Amino acid sequence: MTLNLRAAATLCIALSICALLVVPGNFPGLTGDARLTLAVFTLATCAWIGTSIDDTYIALGAGLALTATGVISSETLFGTLGDETVWLLICAFVLAAAVARSGLAGRAAAFLVSGARGVRQLTHLTTAALVVTAFAVPATSGRAALALPVFLALAKVLADRRRLVVMLALLFPTVILLSAVATLIGAGAHLITVSVLWEATGERIGFTQWLLLGLPLAIVSSHLAAEAVLLTTTRRADRKGPVRITLDELQEHSEHPVTGPWEPAETRCALLLATVVALWCSEPLHQVPPAVVALIGAVVAASPALGTVRLKDALGTVPWSLLLFMAATMAMGVALAESGAAKWLVGGVPLDVPPWLFLAVVIAVSTAAHLVLQSRSARSSVLVPLVVAAAVGAGVNPVAAALASTAAAGFCHTLPASAKPVTLFAQIPGVPTYTPRDLLRLSAVLAPLTAAAVLLCALTLWPLLGVPVR
Repeated sequence: MTLNLRAAATLCIALSICALLVVPGNFPGLTGDARLTLAVFTLATCAWIGTSIDDTYIALGAGLALTATGVISSETLFGTLGDETVWLLICAFVLAAAVARSGLAGRAAAFLVSGARGVRQLTHLTTAALVVTAFAVPATSGRAALALPVFLALAKVLADRRRLVVMLALLFPTVILLSAVATLIGAGAHLITVSVLWEATGERIGFTQWLLLGLPLAIVSSHLAAEAVLLTTTRRADRKGPVRITLDELQEHSEHPVTGPWEPAETRCALLLATVVALWCSEPLHQVPPAVVALIGAVVAASPALGTVRLKDALGTVPWSLLLFMAATMAMGVALAESGAAKWLVGGVPLDVPPWLFLAVVIAVSTAAHLVLQSRSARSSVLVPLVVAAAVGAGVNPVAAALASTAAAGFCHTLPASAKPVTLFAQIPGVPTYTPRDLLRLSAVLAPLTAAAVLLCALTLWPLLGVPVR
Protein backbone atom coordinates (compact mmCIF):
# COMPACT_ATOMS: atom_id res chain seq x y z
CA MET A 1 0.00 0.00 0.00
CA THR A 2 1.45 3.34 -1.04
CA LEU A 3 1.63 6.24 1.37
CA ASN A 4 -1.14 8.15 -0.44
CA LEU A 5 -3.45 5.12 -0.46
CA ARG A 6 -2.77 4.49 3.21
CA ALA A 7 -3.49 8.12 4.07
CA ALA A 8 -6.73 8.03 2.08
CA ALA A 9 -7.84 4.81 3.78
CA THR A 10 -7.16 6.10 7.29
CA LEU A 11 -8.90 9.39 6.47
CA CYS A 12 -12.00 7.52 5.27
CA ILE A 13 -12.04 5.46 8.46
CA ALA A 14 -11.64 8.56 10.64
CA LEU A 15 -14.39 10.49 8.85
CA SER A 16 -16.74 7.50 8.96
CA ILE A 17 -16.31 7.14 12.72
CA CYS A 18 -16.78 10.87 13.22
CA ALA A 19 -19.94 10.80 11.11
CA LEU A 20 -21.36 8.04 13.29
CA LEU A 21 -20.52 10.01 16.41
CA VAL A 22 -22.27 13.14 15.13
CA VAL A 23 -25.66 11.41 14.77
CA PRO A 24 -27.46 11.95 18.14
CA GLY A 25 -29.31 8.63 18.02
CA ASN A 26 -26.13 6.59 17.83
CA PHE A 27 -24.38 5.46 20.99
CA PRO A 28 -26.97 6.74 23.49
CA GLY A 29 -24.61 6.27 26.43
CA LEU A 30 -22.25 9.01 25.21
CA THR A 31 -22.38 12.60 26.43
CA GLY A 32 -21.64 15.52 24.13
CA ASP A 33 -18.14 15.97 25.55
CA ALA A 34 -17.42 12.27 25.15
CA ARG A 35 -18.52 12.38 21.50
CA LEU A 36 -16.26 15.34 20.78
CA THR A 37 -13.38 13.70 22.58
CA LEU A 38 -13.75 10.46 20.63
CA ALA A 39 -13.98 12.33 17.34
CA VAL A 40 -10.79 14.29 18.04
CA PHE A 41 -9.08 11.18 19.40
CA THR A 42 -10.00 9.19 16.27
CA LEU A 43 -8.81 11.90 13.89
CA ALA A 44 -5.51 12.29 15.77
CA THR A 45 -4.85 8.54 15.89
CA CYS A 46 -5.60 8.06 12.21
CA ALA A 47 -3.39 11.03 11.34
CA TRP A 48 -0.54 9.52 13.36
CA ILE A 49 -0.99 6.20 11.58
CA GLY A 50 -1.69 7.20 8.02
CA THR A 51 -0.01 10.54 7.32
CA SER A 52 3.48 11.99 7.36
CA ILE A 53 2.37 15.09 9.29
CA ASP A 54 4.56 15.79 12.30
CA ASP A 55 3.29 13.94 15.40
CA THR A 56 3.63 17.05 17.56
CA TYR A 57 1.60 19.16 15.14
CA ILE A 58 -1.20 16.58 15.24
CA ALA A 59 -1.14 16.41 19.04
CA LEU A 60 -1.22 20.20 19.40
CA GLY A 61 -4.12 20.40 16.95
CA ALA A 62 -6.01 17.79 18.94
CA GLY A 63 -5.36 19.59 22.22
CA LEU A 64 -6.46 22.89 20.69
CA ALA A 65 -9.66 21.33 19.32
CA LEU A 66 -10.54 19.88 22.72
CA THR A 67 -9.93 23.26 24.35
CA ALA A 68 -11.85 25.27 21.74
CA THR A 69 -14.89 22.99 22.08
CA GLY A 70 -14.85 23.27 25.87
CA VAL A 71 -14.06 19.62 26.62
CA ILE A 72 -11.02 20.72 28.63
CA SER A 73 -10.11 24.15 29.93
CA SER A 74 -7.21 26.25 28.67
CA GLU A 75 -5.68 25.89 32.15
CA THR A 76 -5.62 22.11 31.65
CA LEU A 77 -3.99 22.39 28.24
CA PHE A 78 -1.30 24.88 29.23
CA GLY A 79 -0.90 23.48 32.72
CA THR A 80 0.53 20.24 31.34
CA LEU A 81 3.60 22.17 30.21
CA GLY A 82 4.24 23.12 33.82
CA ASP A 83 3.91 19.55 35.08
CA GLU A 84 6.87 18.51 37.20
CA THR A 85 7.57 15.53 34.95
CA VAL A 86 8.14 17.91 32.02
CA TRP A 87 10.58 19.92 34.13
CA LEU A 88 12.28 16.69 35.18
CA LEU A 89 12.89 15.82 31.55
CA ILE A 90 14.16 19.32 30.65
CA CYS A 91 16.69 19.31 33.50
CA ALA A 92 17.72 15.73 32.72
CA PHE A 93 18.62 16.78 29.19
CA VAL A 94 20.77 19.61 30.57
CA LEU A 95 22.58 17.08 32.76
CA ALA A 96 22.99 14.77 29.77
CA ALA A 97 24.54 17.60 27.76
CA ALA A 98 27.07 18.12 30.55
CA VAL A 99 27.93 14.41 30.55
CA ALA A 100 28.35 14.36 26.77
CA ARG A 101 30.53 17.50 26.78
CA SER A 102 32.83 16.14 29.48
CA GLY A 103 33.56 12.87 27.64
CA LEU A 104 32.77 10.89 30.78
CA ALA A 105 30.43 8.47 29.02
CA GLY A 106 33.06 7.46 26.47
CA ARG A 107 35.66 6.84 29.15
CA ALA A 108 33.28 4.67 31.19
CA ALA A 109 32.18 2.66 28.15
CA ALA A 110 35.78 2.14 27.01
CA PHE A 111 36.77 0.94 30.47
CA LEU A 112 34.04 -1.71 30.47
CA VAL A 113 34.42 -2.88 26.88
CA SER A 114 38.22 -3.12 27.01
CA GLY A 115 37.89 -5.84 29.65
CA ALA A 116 36.20 -8.23 27.21
CA ARG A 117 38.15 -11.32 26.15
CA GLY A 118 35.44 -13.11 24.21
CA VAL A 119 32.51 -12.26 21.95
CA ARG A 120 29.83 -13.17 24.48
CA GLN A 121 31.64 -11.24 27.19
CA LEU A 122 31.90 -8.20 24.90
CA THR A 123 28.17 -8.46 24.16
CA HIS A 124 27.09 -8.52 27.80
CA LEU A 125 29.58 -5.87 28.96
CA THR A 126 28.27 -3.58 26.22
CA THR A 127 24.73 -4.38 27.34
CA ALA A 128 25.56 -3.52 30.96
CA ALA A 129 27.13 -0.21 29.90
CA LEU A 130 24.05 0.70 27.83
CA VAL A 131 21.68 -0.13 30.71
CA VAL A 132 23.63 2.24 32.98
CA THR A 133 23.20 5.11 30.48
CA ALA A 134 19.46 5.08 31.26
CA PHE A 135 20.32 6.89 34.50
CA ALA A 136 22.35 9.63 32.81
CA VAL A 137 20.59 10.38 29.51
CA PRO A 138 16.82 10.83 29.10
CA ALA A 139 14.85 9.42 26.17
CA THR A 140 16.01 6.66 23.85
CA SER A 141 16.97 8.97 20.98
CA GLY A 142 19.34 10.91 23.25
CA ARG A 143 21.00 7.71 24.46
CA ALA A 144 21.36 6.48 20.88
CA ALA A 145 23.10 9.71 19.87
CA LEU A 146 25.46 9.46 22.85
CA ALA A 147 26.24 5.78 22.19
CA LEU A 148 26.85 6.15 18.44
CA PRO A 149 30.49 7.38 18.75
CA VAL A 150 31.28 4.43 21.04
CA PHE A 151 29.84 2.03 18.47
CA LEU A 152 31.80 3.66 15.65
CA ALA A 153 35.02 3.27 17.64
CA LEU A 154 34.27 -0.42 18.23
CA ALA A 155 33.33 -0.91 14.57
CA LYS A 156 36.70 0.47 13.43
CA VAL A 157 38.63 -1.71 15.87
CA LEU A 158 36.66 -4.80 14.73
CA ALA A 159 36.59 -3.86 11.03
CA ASP A 160 38.03 -7.25 10.00
CA ARG A 161 35.16 -9.14 11.68
CA ARG A 162 32.11 -7.98 9.78
CA ARG A 163 29.52 -10.17 11.51
CA LEU A 164 30.55 -8.86 14.91
CA VAL A 165 30.14 -5.28 13.71
CA VAL A 166 26.63 -6.07 12.42
CA MET A 167 25.83 -7.76 15.73
CA LEU A 168 26.94 -4.69 17.68
CA ALA A 169 25.00 -2.38 15.34
CA LEU A 170 21.84 -4.31 16.21
CA LEU A 171 22.72 -4.73 19.88
CA PHE A 172 23.02 -0.99 20.62
CA PRO A 173 19.49 0.13 19.63
CA THR A 174 17.93 -3.09 20.94
CA VAL A 175 19.32 -2.64 24.45
CA ILE A 176 18.71 1.13 24.43
CA LEU A 177 15.02 0.57 23.72
CA LEU A 178 14.45 -2.29 26.16
CA SER A 179 16.46 -0.81 29.03
CA ALA A 180 14.56 2.49 28.92
CA VAL A 181 12.01 1.04 31.34
CA ALA A 182 14.68 1.16 34.08
CA THR A 183 14.00 4.80 34.92
CA LEU A 184 11.21 7.33 34.82
CA ILE A 185 13.23 9.54 32.45
CA GLY A 186 14.03 6.62 30.13
CA ALA A 187 11.28 7.58 27.65
CA GLY A 188 8.70 10.30 27.22
CA ALA A 189 6.04 7.57 27.23
CA HIS A 190 6.79 6.93 30.90
CA LEU A 191 5.92 10.50 31.83
CA ILE A 192 2.67 10.26 29.88
CA THR A 193 1.81 7.06 31.76
CA VAL A 194 2.51 8.70 35.12
CA SER A 195 0.34 11.69 34.17
CA VAL A 196 -2.57 9.52 33.01
CA LEU A 197 -2.44 7.45 36.21
CA TRP A 198 -2.41 10.59 38.33
CA GLU A 199 -5.42 12.07 36.55
CA ALA A 200 -7.39 8.83 36.44
CA THR A 201 -6.59 7.22 39.80
CA GLY A 202 -4.89 9.88 41.93
CA GLU A 203 -1.80 7.68 42.30
CA ARG A 204 1.60 9.24 41.61
CA ILE A 205 4.51 6.98 40.68
CA GLY A 206 7.79 8.58 41.74
CA PHE A 207 11.32 8.10 40.46
CA THR A 208 12.24 5.61 43.18
CA GLN A 209 9.14 3.45 42.78
CA TRP A 210 9.58 3.33 39.00
CA LEU A 211 13.24 2.39 39.53
CA LEU A 212 12.34 -0.51 41.82
CA LEU A 213 9.73 -1.80 39.38
CA GLY A 214 11.53 -1.15 36.11
CA LEU A 215 15.22 -1.83 36.75
CA PRO A 216 14.93 -5.63 37.25
CA LEU A 217 12.85 -5.91 34.09
CA ALA A 218 15.33 -3.73 32.17
CA ILE A 219 18.30 -5.84 33.23
CA VAL A 220 16.65 -9.18 32.46
CA SER A 221 15.12 -8.16 29.13
CA SER A 222 18.31 -6.42 27.97
CA HIS A 223 20.54 -9.43 28.62
CA LEU A 224 17.96 -11.78 27.08
CA ALA A 225 17.93 -9.51 24.05
CA ALA A 226 21.74 -9.54 23.95
CA GLU A 227 21.70 -13.33 23.69
CA ALA A 228 18.99 -13.18 21.03
CA VAL A 229 20.98 -10.66 18.97
CA LEU A 230 24.15 -12.71 19.34
CA LEU A 231 22.52 -15.97 18.26
CA THR A 232 20.53 -14.53 15.34
CA THR A 233 23.29 -12.45 13.73
CA THR A 234 26.48 -14.49 14.26
CA ARG A 235 27.64 -18.03 13.62
CA ARG A 236 29.32 -20.37 16.06
CA ALA A 237 32.71 -19.69 14.47
CA ASP A 238 32.23 -15.93 14.96
CA ARG A 239 31.44 -16.42 18.65
CA LYS A 240 34.44 -18.70 19.29
CA GLY A 241 37.12 -16.25 18.20
CA PRO A 242 38.87 -14.21 20.92
CA VAL A 243 38.38 -10.47 21.25
CA ARG A 244 41.16 -8.05 22.10
CA ILE A 245 40.12 -4.40 22.38
CA THR A 246 42.63 -2.12 24.03
CA LEU A 247 42.13 1.37 25.37
CA ASP A 248 44.79 2.66 22.97
CA GLU A 249 42.82 1.31 20.00
CA LEU A 250 39.64 2.97 21.24
CA GLN A 251 41.50 6.21 21.86
CA GLU A 252 42.53 6.37 18.19
CA HIS A 253 38.86 6.68 17.24
CA SER A 254 37.62 8.86 20.11
CA GLU A 255 37.58 12.66 20.36
CA HIS A 256 37.78 12.60 24.17
CA PRO A 257 40.50 10.91 26.25
CA VAL A 258 39.63 7.40 27.41
CA THR A 259 42.91 6.76 29.23
CA GLY A 260 45.13 8.62 31.67
CA PRO A 261 44.21 10.84 34.61
CA TRP A 262 40.72 12.25 34.77
CA GLU A 263 40.33 15.85 33.74
CA PRO A 264 38.76 18.23 36.31
CA ALA A 265 35.59 18.55 34.20
CA GLU A 266 35.15 14.78 34.17
CA THR A 267 35.60 14.54 37.92
CA ARG A 268 33.08 17.31 38.61
CA CYS A 269 30.58 15.80 36.19
CA ALA A 270 30.92 12.32 37.70
CA LEU A 271 30.41 13.65 41.24
CA LEU A 272 27.41 15.73 40.17
CA LEU A 273 25.77 12.85 38.32
CA ALA A 274 26.36 10.44 41.20
CA THR A 275 24.86 12.95 43.65
CA VAL A 276 21.77 13.57 41.52
CA VAL A 277 21.10 9.85 40.98
CA ALA A 278 21.63 9.16 44.69
CA LEU A 279 19.14 11.90 45.61
CA TRP A 280 16.63 10.57 43.09
CA CYS A 281 16.90 7.08 44.55
CA SER A 282 16.62 8.29 48.15
CA GLU A 283 13.54 10.46 47.60
CA PRO A 284 11.52 8.69 50.35
CA LEU A 285 14.17 9.76 52.88
CA HIS A 286 14.52 13.47 52.12
CA GLN A 287 11.14 14.10 50.37
CA VAL A 288 12.68 16.43 47.77
CA PRO A 289 10.82 15.93 44.46
CA PRO A 290 12.93 14.48 41.59
CA ALA A 291 12.20 17.54 39.43
CA VAL A 292 13.67 19.86 42.08
CA VAL A 293 16.76 17.63 42.40
CA ALA A 294 17.15 17.66 38.61
CA LEU A 295 16.79 21.45 38.51
CA ILE A 296 19.52 21.86 41.15
CA GLY A 297 21.75 19.50 39.17
CA ALA A 298 21.08 21.36 35.92
CA VAL A 299 21.92 24.71 37.52
CA VAL A 300 25.21 23.33 38.86
CA ALA A 301 26.02 21.58 35.55
CA ALA A 302 25.64 24.88 33.66
CA SER A 303 27.21 27.15 36.28
CA PRO A 304 30.25 29.22 35.20
CA ALA A 305 32.46 27.93 38.04
CA LEU A 306 31.52 24.24 38.36
CA GLY A 307 29.71 23.41 35.14
CA THR A 308 30.94 21.70 31.98
CA VAL A 309 28.45 23.19 29.53
CA ARG A 310 26.86 26.58 28.92
CA LEU A 311 23.14 26.76 29.72
CA LYS A 312 22.37 28.09 26.24
CA ASP A 313 24.12 25.13 24.62
CA ALA A 314 22.51 22.64 26.99
CA LEU A 315 19.02 23.97 26.38
CA GLY A 316 19.69 23.60 22.66
CA THR A 317 19.83 19.82 23.15
CA VAL A 318 16.37 19.68 24.75
CA PRO A 319 13.82 18.13 22.33
CA TRP A 320 11.19 20.83 22.71
CA SER A 321 9.03 19.16 20.10
CA LEU A 322 8.86 16.04 22.30
CA LEU A 323 7.91 18.12 25.34
CA LEU A 324 5.09 19.85 23.45
CA PHE A 325 3.93 16.47 22.18
CA MET A 326 3.89 15.10 25.72
CA ALA A 327 1.97 18.10 27.05
CA ALA A 328 -0.66 17.87 24.33
CA THR A 329 -1.13 14.11 24.71
CA MET A 330 -1.41 14.50 28.48
CA ALA A 331 -4.29 16.90 27.83
CA MET A 332 -5.86 14.33 25.50
CA GLY A 333 -5.58 11.74 28.26
CA VAL A 334 -7.33 14.08 30.69
CA ALA A 335 -10.15 14.58 28.17
CA LEU A 336 -10.58 10.83 27.63
CA ALA A 337 -10.80 10.19 31.37
CA GLU A 338 -12.93 13.14 32.47
CA SER A 339 -15.43 13.03 29.60
CA GLY A 340 -16.16 9.35 30.15
CA ALA A 341 -15.01 8.46 26.64
CA ALA A 342 -12.36 5.97 27.80
CA LYS A 343 -14.83 4.19 30.08
CA TRP A 344 -17.38 3.97 27.26
CA LEU A 345 -14.79 2.61 24.80
CA VAL A 346 -13.97 -0.35 27.00
CA GLY A 347 -17.57 -0.82 28.11
CA GLY A 348 -18.31 -3.34 25.36
CA VAL A 349 -15.13 -5.35 25.88
CA PRO A 350 -15.61 -8.62 27.83
CA LEU A 351 -13.71 -7.95 31.06
CA ASP A 352 -14.84 -10.95 33.11
CA VAL A 353 -11.52 -12.74 32.65
CA PRO A 354 -8.74 -13.81 35.03
CA PRO A 355 -6.25 -11.03 35.83
CA TRP A 356 -3.36 -12.90 34.21
CA LEU A 357 -5.29 -13.21 30.96
CA PHE A 358 -6.24 -9.52 31.03
CA LEU A 359 -2.59 -8.54 31.51
CA ALA A 360 -1.49 -10.98 28.81
CA VAL A 361 -3.87 -9.39 26.29
CA VAL A 362 -2.75 -5.86 27.28
CA ILE A 363 0.91 -6.85 26.88
CA ALA A 364 0.30 -8.56 23.53
CA VAL A 365 -1.56 -5.55 22.12
CA SER A 366 1.06 -3.12 23.44
CA THR A 367 3.90 -5.22 22.01
CA ALA A 368 2.31 -5.25 18.55
CA ALA A 369 1.21 -1.59 18.61
CA HIS A 370 4.50 -0.35 17.12
CA LEU A 371 3.45 -1.87 13.79
CA VAL A 372 0.64 0.72 13.64
CA LEU A 373 1.89 3.66 15.71
CA GLN A 374 5.61 4.30 15.34
CA SER A 375 5.88 6.93 18.06
CA ARG A 376 6.36 5.36 21.50
CA SER A 377 4.77 8.38 23.18
CA ALA A 378 1.81 8.25 20.80
CA ARG A 379 1.29 4.58 21.64
CA SER A 380 1.14 5.36 25.34
CA SER A 381 -1.17 8.34 24.84
CA VAL A 382 -3.58 6.07 22.93
CA LEU A 383 -3.30 2.84 24.92
CA VAL A 384 -2.76 3.84 28.56
CA PRO A 385 -6.07 5.74 29.11
CA LEU A 386 -7.95 2.79 27.62
CA VAL A 387 -5.94 0.24 29.60
CA VAL A 388 -6.55 2.12 32.86
CA ALA A 389 -10.31 2.30 32.22
CA ALA A 390 -10.46 -1.37 31.23
CA ALA A 391 -8.42 -2.42 34.27
CA VAL A 392 -10.90 -0.77 36.62
CA GLY A 393 -13.75 -2.66 34.94
CA ALA A 394 -11.86 -5.96 35.07
CA GLY A 395 -10.91 -5.61 38.72
CA VAL A 396 -7.22 -5.35 37.90
CA ASN A 397 -4.92 -2.81 39.53
CA PRO A 398 -4.72 0.04 36.95
CA VAL A 399 -1.14 0.83 38.00
CA ALA A 400 0.00 -2.71 37.19
CA ALA A 401 -1.88 -2.69 33.88
CA ALA A 402 -0.53 0.73 32.82
CA LEU A 403 3.05 -0.21 33.73
CA ALA A 404 2.76 -3.51 31.87
CA SER A 405 1.42 -1.75 28.77
CA THR A 406 4.16 0.89 28.84
CA ALA A 407 6.92 -1.66 29.40
CA ALA A 408 5.65 -3.91 26.58
CA ALA A 409 5.44 -0.92 24.23
CA GLY A 410 9.22 -0.60 24.57
CA PHE A 411 9.53 -3.42 22.03
CA CYS A 412 9.69 -1.76 18.62
CA HIS A 413 12.31 -3.62 16.58
CA THR A 414 10.41 -5.13 13.67
CA LEU A 415 11.11 -2.48 11.02
CA PRO A 416 13.90 0.09 10.51
CA ALA A 417 11.33 2.88 10.90
CA SER A 418 9.78 1.43 14.08
CA ALA A 419 11.93 3.57 16.41
CA LYS A 420 14.50 6.37 16.06
CA PRO A 421 17.42 4.38 17.53
CA VAL A 422 16.72 1.51 15.11
CA THR A 423 16.65 3.97 12.21
CA LEU A 424 19.85 5.70 13.38
CA PHE A 425 21.95 2.53 13.59
CA ALA A 426 20.51 1.12 10.35
CA GLN A 427 21.90 4.03 8.31
CA ILE A 428 25.61 4.49 9.10
CA PRO A 429 27.74 5.37 6.05
CA GLY A 430 30.84 3.24 5.64
CA VAL A 431 29.96 0.79 8.40
CA PRO A 432 28.30 -2.62 7.87
CA THR A 433 24.97 -2.73 9.65
CA TYR A 434 21.80 -4.79 9.80
CA THR A 435 19.13 -5.31 7.15
CA PRO A 436 15.32 -5.49 7.46
CA ARG A 437 15.66 -9.28 7.33
CA ASP A 438 17.94 -9.19 10.39
CA LEU A 439 15.31 -7.18 12.24
CA LEU A 440 12.52 -9.58 11.33
CA ARG A 441 14.60 -12.56 12.40
CA LEU A 442 15.37 -10.93 15.74
CA SER A 443 11.77 -9.79 16.29
CA ALA A 444 10.44 -13.32 15.83
CA VAL A 445 12.53 -14.40 18.83
CA LEU A 446 12.56 -11.21 20.90
CA ALA A 447 8.85 -10.26 20.82
CA PRO A 448 7.60 -13.32 22.73
CA LEU A 449 10.64 -13.22 25.05
CA THR A 450 10.10 -9.61 26.13
CA ALA A 451 6.32 -10.02 26.39
CA ALA A 452 6.80 -13.06 28.64
CA ALA A 453 9.33 -11.15 30.78
CA VAL A 454 6.87 -8.27 31.30
CA LEU A 455 4.02 -10.65 32.18
CA LEU A 456 6.23 -12.55 34.62
CA CYS A 457 7.26 -9.31 36.35
CA ALA A 458 3.66 -8.08 36.56
CA LEU A 459 2.43 -11.35 38.09
CA THR A 460 5.31 -12.26 40.41
CA LEU A 461 7.82 -9.46 41.04
CA TRP A 462 5.74 -6.28 41.10
CA PRO A 463 3.27 -7.59 43.75
CA LEU A 464 6.27 -8.13 46.06
CA LEU A 465 7.28 -4.48 45.46
CA GLY A 466 3.90 -2.99 46.33
CA VAL A 467 1.99 -3.17 43.02
CA PRO A 468 -0.49 -6.07 43.32
CA VAL A 469 -2.32 -7.48 40.34
CA ARG A 470 -5.72 -6.73 41.89
